[in-house]
Amino acid sequence: MAQIRLIVGLGNPGSEYEDTRHNAGFWFVDQLARRENTFFREEKKFQAEVARVRLAGQDVWLLKPTTYMNRSGLAVVALALYYKILPEEILVVHDELDLMPGCMKIKKGGGNAGHNGLKDISEKLSTPNFWRLRLGTGHPRSLGLAQPVADFVLHRPSREHHDQIQECITAALKTCGDIATGDMARVQRALAKFGTPRTPAKEKDAEKVAEKENGKQQ
Repeated sequence: MAQIRLIVGLGNPGSEYEDTRHNAGFWFVDQLARRENTFFREEKKFQAEVARVRLAGQDVWLLKPTTYMNRSGLAVVALALYYKILPEEILVVHDELDLMPGCMKIKKGGGNAGHNGLKDISEKLSTPNFWRLRLGTGHPRSLGLAQPVADFVLHRPSREHHDQIQECITAALKTCGDIATGDMARVQRALAKFGTPRTPAKEKDAEKVAEKENGKQQ
């Protein structure tokens, strides 16, 4: 059971990107740092902002690449090599188009699903064998939008969707002790209720059922 020694939040640097869907990974590590009363500092040798926290008795590095999304692997591999951190000791937190807002999953390895940050990290580490916490943002098609994907991820979510993403982040932050010690089976159980995507169609069906039930009660 490998401990997690590095948690990477993916995003783009700069105030213009701060509240965009693509920065959900940054949101996570920023909130974790605040909770642990620590601060990020810029480390040019890693091309990133870096912080260190102690979780469940373990030292864990937090990393926010300042390279822009499609070059995230440069920062990850630089810090991992410097501190001799193995790929299986890394957790990458990122936005996930294939999951609806309010959904998330944690897994090890797998494909990149077109995510340029994951793609670059896999290439730079020469392996996809690292952990990923996938925070659902929805896909413009699943949300009934005609917006191009590249445009969608670089815009702010609606208030409702932001709140749903935040609900996932809040729940995932509660598992960080188990993440640090590498008890991923326990983390997966804790987050399992967030794993089933709810498409707009399913939500409408649920609303119809609720309306019928309410009618019967009246």
